[in-house]
Amino acid sequence: MKQLLILSGKGGTGKTTIASAFIKLADAKAYADCDVDAPNLHLITGWSVKPAKKDYYGLPKAVIDPELCIKCDQCRQNCRFDAISIDEKYKVDHFACEGCGVCEYVCPVEAITMKPAVAGELMLYSDGEKVFSTAQLKMGSGTSGMLVTEVKKQMKAAAADAELAIIDGSPGIGCPVIASLSGVDMVLIVAEPSISGISDMERIINTAAKFGTKTAVCINKYDTSIENTEKIERFCKKQGLPFIGRIPFDSNAVKAINNGQTVVDIDCISGTAVKEVYHKTMNLLFEKGGG
Repeated sequence: MKQLLILSGKGGTGKTTIASAFIKLADAKAYADCDVDAPNLHLITGWSVKPAKKDYYGLPKAVIDPELCIKCDQCRQNCRFDAISIDEKYKVDHFACEGCGVCEYVCPVEAITMKPAVAGELMLYSDGEKVFSTAQLKMGSGTSGMLVTEVKKQMKAAAADAELAIIDGSPGIGCPVIASLSGVDMVLIVAEPSISGISDMERIINTAAKFGTKTAVCINKYDTSIENTEKIERFCKKQGLPFIGRIPFDSNAVKAINNGQTVVDIDCISGTAVKEVYHKTMNLLFEKGGG
């Protein structure tokens, strides 16, 4: 299975728009949404079947047994995260608890135990031919990278024979992106021709480079700033990175997305440009001797 990961240094570049178009063009049998903080690929890919769901357990959280608690206050005094409070009984704020286990250690009567806590929900769509893996991180959870890893594992296990997997990553360079990068064959970076877009593009390129992953760049909404578009192209040339296309701003693309379609479902200038980017990407991904 060849894994293509689509990333952007910042939100709003059109990464998911391009990912959904690639999925349609490739008739991909396996794909995933690894933006577990705010997944939205399912809004465009249009599954009619309900997904199989299961809880994802992240780091353990402290639980206090009120029947055993003697209110010695050792747990509260030693919690550096101020996660333990007392009203009529001692209780733990699971949003503040970091699962360090100090309270369990200092409790003289073993009234506190560390128990796995639900940190999110894994979802797997499947119709016998195609597989779509995604997840939703629970608010306040800090295990986004671990959940992304589970999303990818779920996809690969359910579609082990698929030739190609397309993965929609998350913006930025944090834990979800690091987990998304692990083990993929190629990264397509969707850049935006703005000052912040260029800065964030350089950060994600540097991050991908640390993994030794084959990387290519395209620019979305390139005509909103020709000057910055040319800066990005010069940067790619200097870094020896394949630059594989410009995609124009297109109001018809917005209409398509709002109608639950991809940009290649309609006849529009952005869809035509995305098709060219797609073919160049596939040539790089499957080139002889490629990773």
